[in-house]
Amino acid sequence: MLTIADHPLIHHKMVQLRDKRTAAPQFRHLVQEISQVLFYLALHDVKLKSVAVETPMTATTGKVIAERIGLVPVLRAGLGMANAMHTALPEAIVWHLGIYRDHETLQPKTYYNKLPVSHGLDLAFVLDPMLATGGSANAALDVLEAAGVPKVVFIGLIGAPEGIAALRAAHPDVPIYLAAQDERLNENGFILPGLGDAGDRQFGT
Repeated sequence: MLTIADHPLIHHKMVQLRDKRTAAPQFRHLVQEISQVLFYLALHDVKLKSVAVETPMTATTGKVIAERIGLVPVLRAGLGMANAMHTALPEAIVWHLGIYRDHETLQPKTYYNKLPVSHGLDLAFVLDPMLATGGSANAALDVLEAAGVPKVVFIGLIGAPEGIAALRAAHPDVPIYLAAQDERLNENGFILPGLGDAGDRQFGT
């Protein structure tokens, strides 16, 4: 399943995010705002359970999330997305995966993995702003699949058709949530029109 967030506010903020004049502090803030909206969308079918609660007026019942949820940002660009989602759901646990794309081969290289052997997760979200070739996303999903996570969802900001196709081919059961689908990759594997390097732009490097 592919979901593109077709919302006026997302469209508005994506223009600001793409703009080359947007400075790092504002860029980080926009990443967080857009990511939180995507997180709400991606949680639409999460399991709930009923609980009792005392309001200042009386006793009633409500519903809370019944699943153990993990956030898995792909370092370093996924960090801004994870911060936004952790603010929305502080109970979520955060794992960090370090994966970079070799600029010559365009193949993913894993350099950091802090996934615990025993996790007890019901649902994990892989967070990576740019779904370009799909290499890093698929590498992260492979790690979670090997760890036995029952359900995994991918959330990104922008996806290229090539990356979306690669992810769907390798992991057809993984839902994909994006703020935008762009035109194509250039000869260097960067998304067009894209927004440049999401990690560099977040951290001013």
